[in-house]
Amino acid sequence: MVRPRPRRDRAPRRARPARDDRGQRRRRGAGAPLPGLARRRPDRRLRAAVGEPGSLGWARPRPGSPLVPRRLAILLVVLAALVAAAPLAGARPAPAERASAGSIILAFQGPLTGAQSANGKDQLRGVKLAVREVNAAGGVLGLQIRLVSGNDKADPELGASVAEAVVAKNPYAVVGPYNSSVGLESLPVYTQGGVIPMRMTSLDQTSKYGATVQPMNAQISPVEIAWMKEQRAGKVSILWDPSAYTKGMADRMYRALDTMSVLVTKIEIDPAATDYTAVVRQALTNNPDTVYVSTYYPQGALIAKALKAEADAGNDARCFMGLANQEQAFITDAGVAAASRCTFSGTPTPTQFANAKAKAYVKSYTKAYGTAPGTWGIFTYDSVHVLAAAIEQGGALDADVTRQALFATKNLQGATGPITIAKRTGNRTNVPVAILSVSRKGTFVLKDLVT
Repeated sequence: MVRPRPRRDRAPRRARPARDDRGQRRRRGAGAPLPGLARRRPDRRLRAAVGEPGSLGWARPRPGSPLVPRRLAILLVVLAALVAAAPLAGARPAPAERASAGSIILAFQGPLTGAQSANGKDQLRGVKLAVREVNAAGGVLGLQIRLVSGNDKADPELGASVAEAVVAKNPYAVVGPYNSSVGLESLPVYTQGGVIPMRMTSLDQTSKYGATVQPMNAQISPVEIAWMKEQRAGKVSILWDPSAYTKGMADRMYRALDTMSVLVTKIEIDPAATDYTAVVRQALTNNPDTVYVSTYYPQGALIAKALKAEADAGNDARCFMGLANQEQAFITDAGVAAASRCTFSGTPTPTQFANAKAKAYVKSYTKAYGTAPGTWGIFTYDSVHVLAAAIEQGGALDADVTRQALFATKNLQGATGPITIAKRTGNRTNVPVAILSVSRKGTFVLKDLVT
């Protein structure tokens, strides 16, 4: 006679787990059941094979029973397959993923619309010419370069979002951005995204974010200060734009003049203004010998016009424009009469670089775009060629290998002259910085070149 199995009393229902500060239930132990299975009591046949639920999960299987319930096993297999198939969130694309269908992706970022669009378009044209030449010569490691771009409008508030959109296109490297205030927002996004920057920024704080072939403010400022010393000015007024680069240059000039016991008046301008007559009159109040203007060219051109108007009225002072004003559009906007009253710090124009590559660049640019090249496109042109040479030197699409080769660039002959990159900063060691004037024909004239 088989005795009936004694009835077991059902275990008391467990208290609902407390919630943590994020509103999620805290697990009571490593053996907590999977979500969705915890509240479901196994049927009688499953209990016979596996055992009764315990306070920390199911009991150990009885001898001879399956190690894992069939339904749970199927679920675990499916979950494992999904995890294996899904990419990790936020994972950086491998270099190989940035080179597909026989091409490698290169990005450009700059102000393609807005007040500084002349700069941005000139720089993009320089990139396009270099890409065309590299591709015609067989590409990089046998891969053709495919170009994508991002328009930041010279607006630092767009810097991060534009860079994020560019990174989403999986470029191997980026040429730009140009404006230092934008670069402070964009460059960290690129480096965190595994993209190599060939930056066009000049602010020293952007050093180490990739490499650059153009001058930094620590290299430009001594040239400007030397010119100011030659003028032997007793009083100077400084008009400055609060953007990162222009503010930094104005601060450097102020400190240098202060050590020379020069009386300095420092006035911040509003970059959004359309007339600077009142600001210029304020700057001329103490009858300065020189007005130093640390702005970008759209504002500088308006200031130059206001300075000329005051000079015509008998309130005259020398006009010294900082490097960010050097652009052919400055002369167009200010007019030759106003622009020619000013001296500029800057770089040689493309036609003033006395080498075969620069001459070829000017010829190709003029033929392709029907106009003379601007100031900065020749630097983006060199940036592409320096990058391509570094990739070839490294011999593989490996960002770390490319950076190492890039920072080891030495005496590479570019359109802007020989290029050597400092290993510690990624900055160019031998930069072309110049003092220029404007001719009656409306062109920049080289007065003094420092390399």
